[in-house]
Amino acid sequence: MKKVALFTISFLLVILISAISFVLGRRYQHEYILEHEKDLAKEEPAPHDGVGMSTAYSFFSKAPGLKLAFRKRVLKPGSAIGYHLQKGDEIYYILSGTGIMKMNSDSFAVKAGDGILTRPGSSHGLQQTGTDSLVVIINYTVK
Repeated sequence: MKKVALFTISFLLVILISAISFVLGRRYQHEYILEHEKDLAKEEPAPHDGVGMSTAYSFFSKAPGLKLAFRKRVLKPGSAIGYHLQKGDEIYYILSGTGIMKMNSDSFAVKAGDGILTRPGSSHGLQQTGTDSLVVIINYTVK
């Protein structure tokens, strides 16, 4: 009987700690911020006057003093990030899907596992290709 009671108390304690961690993880902490993409999803037109629709996930956009943008962008079939001038270093990392990156006068295919660094003064755009959405992580510094 004591083993059953101890097990029940331990189980309830784990559930309580998990619930508290889940709630507090969504709030600003001095040491960390935990955000869940399901809470950040925003359907919007593709950026930089692109075509089609996309889903944007702007992680840590409300973190005080953070000078780093970390975004996930899902380009739906037929959509594209518009061609634009880059003012600072920016990294694109392709999580899934396929696309065509236009970089200045060059165009090249991109796929899952590819990382592209765009440097200040260059121009670029990204077109989704294929039947699956193109999922990209985008990272850059903000001013």
